[in-house]
Order: sequence, then structure tokens, then C-alpha cells
Amino acid sequence: MTDETDAPRVPVPGDPSPAVGPTAEASARGGILTRITGFAKRHRLPLAIAGGVLAFGLVGTGAVFAGLAAADGAEASTAAASTSASVTPTPTPTATEAPGRPVPAAAVAASRFRTCSVADRAADGRLANLQAQVVNAATGEVLYDRGGTTPSRTASVMKVLTSAAALSVLGADYRATTTVVKGAEPGSAVLVGGGDVTLSRTPSGTETVYPGAAHLDDLAAQVRTAWNADPSNPPLTKLILDSSYFGGAEWQSSWDPVEREYGYMSQITALQVDGDRDDPGANTSWRSTEPIGRAGDAFASALGGISVIERGTAPGGTAQLGAVSSPTVAQLVDKALVVSDNTVAEMLARLVAIETGAGNTFEAINAGVLQGLQAYGVDTAGITVVDGSGLSDFNAVPPSYLTQLFVKINAREGHLGVIMDGLPVSGVRGSLSYSDRFAGDNSVADGAVFAKTGWIETGYTLSGVIHAQDGSTLTFAIYALGDVTDEAKQAIDTLTTGFFLCGDNLANT
Repeated sequence: MTDETDAPRVPVPGDPSPAVGPTAEASARGGILTRITGFAKRHRLPLAIAGGVLAFGLVGTGAVFAGLAAADGAEASTAAASTSASVTPTPTPTATEAPGRPVPAAAVAASRFRTCSVADRAADGRLANLQAQVVNAATGEVLYDRGGTTPSRTASVMKVLTSAAALSVLGADYRATTTVVKGAEPGSAVLVGGGDVTLSRTPSGTETVYPGAAHLDDLAAQVRTAWNADPSNPPLTKLILDSSYFGGAEWQSSWDPVEREYGYMSQITALQVDGDRDDPGANTSWRSTEPIGRAGDAFASALGGISVIERGTAPGGTAQLGAVSSPTVAQLVDKALVVSDNTVAEMLARLVAIETGAGNTFEAINAGVLQGLQAYGVDTAGITVVDGSGLSDFNAVPPSYLTQLFVKINAREGHLGVIMDGLPVSGVRGSLSYSDRFAGDNSVADGAVFAKTGWIETGYTLSGVIHAQDGSTLTFAIYALGDVTDEAKQAIDTLTTGFFLCGDNLANT
């Protein structure tokens, strides 16, 4: 605040009444002059002010003594002159309102002193390089933080971001469609992949790992009916496979090839069947290096009469002979989360990239997913999305982003309730219901932890929502990164159980 100060006032010394007569006049003049001069020296008044005061005093004193000397027989004009010499009164200055006294800002409420510590659980060596954050979902207060703002690899927790982006960009009811159109040459048809990795080669009515999946025999029946309806068509003998909807490499360069050999991931193509599994009914099943060719062989077998199969692209403007569609995005998100299906997650990420205009390759996923996440209003600074599944070591997401996003997921904003409903649940559903999760003392938290699991060779992760013992709702993210073993899962569960037991009394110690 700026202080306002009045201008300094010049004190006027009081003089005794002067004697009458020339001697007295001189004495009076000298006395006044002496006192003014002395006062000016003591107080170092500006020369202009001192001179002005002195001149005024001399003029006034002269007028008084002149009037006294000519008192007898003075003419009226002399009196009038004396009267006209009187000083005009100084106007009264306008009062200035004093500035208001500053009002102190409201005191910031002190943070609650919390006493429930998980320090011993967090010190477990099986967690390796620990990063973690816990937030009270109702207040937004960060209760616990260990490197929470540092972007790091997420493992399969990345599927939460992929799912959120898909729900934002595509919508919960979107379906990917596989079509067949007439080829440019007589007797040919083109099978056009639309990105549906769930399309099945099993007979219609068969349940695969993908509930609601479309079947090739249904598509083949549509094609045969449409083909035969035109008598001018020659026999259908050639099948062309168009997988151009997805571009670029089929395998992300940072993935370990053992993920394919162990049956956790297929190559990513716009045309494949059953996620390219050997066993359509098994979540984990060996995958090939030729998913497009395998899909073509399966469709040719269902269609019958095909003698030639080759790769190509569909011509424009030709008649559509048949079409089948995938399960909805909501169903696909459930699959990606509850059993951590990698291939479905990559399907969603690629479709998001295409729909946002970012492109149709792995390199386009980062821009597409980040654009899709903008709708939720959580700052994505520092995030790098290399793939949709989380298999890459080069993905980077801070735990703090996940705790904030899960606040919105818990509140079921937009379509995010689909994610909440699709999460594994401790001791109840999906990958958190396996025998090695939330076992022993950690079973006290059964049914209270709704979270996505993650595992790659260099880290284990868990992130989601905790309905704590004290009734509070927490969002959390835990990364155990570095030289880890399978036992990191139990250490993560133990720390999570600590969060559950502490609730809003969780101490950041």
C-alpha cells in the first residue's frame, strides 16, 4: 500500500505588538527579520518561502506605521489606499478522504494433521524404485506422494488412458466394421479390414474370448447371397485382402517379441481374426507373424470356391456385398481392462488416431490419444504415449495424472463410468481376483479396490479407486520400477491395503 503524506507546514512565529514611532518601527523590522532569518537557518526553509514571508511582513508593517503617522488630517484617498492593501483570504482546501485501512486476507486453513503411516510398507525392497500418489477423491487433497509428478512407464495401466481417449473420441457405442466389396476384375471380391481384431473364424453362436464378436461365416453367407443375386456375375474365385486401414509397421519396435510368442500380443493389423490366437477361446494363446494371411485363409474357407488369394486394395465405387461389425467400444474397453487384452487396446488406440486425423500408424497414437484426453480437462503435460497397451518401456505418465483422471472416472463423468465398471476388483473380478492378488492379510481390502493392473519386465503398476475403511474414497497410483520380480505384486497389494486401512488419515511420511 502507498502511504499519502500531507505537504509540510511552515510555522509562523508570533511577534509581540510593536511600539509606535520610527525607532520602534526599525526595531520591529529588525526583530521580525532576525527571528525569521534565525528560524529559516534552524529549519533550512527554502529561500523562496523565506523571501516571500519577509516581503509580506515588511509591506504589512509599513502600511500600519504610515497610517499612524498621518492620522490627523489624513485624506480619504490615503485611507482608501490603506484599505485596498488588505490581503485576500486563502481559500479553504478541499478535504481528502483518508485511504481505507487494508483488510487482511482470510487465513488459509491449516492442513489436517494425519497420523496413519504406511512408511514400513512403502520401504519394502520388492517395490524397487517406488513412485506413488494418493488423493482424497472428494476434496482433491494429495494425501501421499512419492515422485508423483515424474512421468514414467505405466505397463498396462496405460490401457486406462487408451480407454478414456476412445470413449471421448469414438463414443461408447462405436463399432468397427469389416466389409466385402466387388473387385475390379470379374470373379473377384475384396475383404476390407476395418480394424476389428475380434472378428472370429469360429461358427456363429460360438463364444470366443470376445463376447459379441462377429463371425466370418455370417459375412460369407451375405457375400454369397449378394453375388448369386446378380446372374451376370461369373463364379467367385478370387479373394483380395485389403488391410490398408492401418498403416506402418505391424509390430512396435520397443516391444519384446516374446510377448507374441507367449501369446500376450498379436501383430497389429486392420484385418485379423480372433486377435490372431491359435485358440479363440483362450486369453493367452500363441500368435503368428501372418495375421492377415490367416484371416484370408479362414474367410476363403468359409466362402468356398476361392482359388486365388492376394493382397491389394478395394477399388472405389464398387458394390458392397456384405458387412459385419465388432462389439461396441464399451464392450471392448471392458475386455481391455478386466483381463488386460493388449490387442484390443492397440485396436482402440489406432482407431482413435484415425478418427482424430492424427494418422493410422504407431507414430500417430501419441497425438491421437492426447487429443482424446483433452476432453477431461486434466493437464497432459509430460505424457508420452508410444502404444495403447503399455508394453513399451518408453511410455511416460506421471502417477499424478492417473490420480486426477480417476477422480473423474469415479465421478462417472461423460462415458467414464464404462471404465469404472470395467476395472478389476480386489478378490472379486478380473486380474485382481487371481490367487496371487490381495491374499492373506491383504484380503481385508477385498471388494474395496477398483484398479487396473500392469506388468512388464521392468515394472509392476496398479492404479484406480479405493473405498477406504473409514468411508472415504481415494484415488491412487503405484509404480514399482526397475529390477523387480513377480513378488512386486504382493508388495503393491500390501501398500494398497495400507492406503485402504488409513483412509483420509493417511500420513505423508
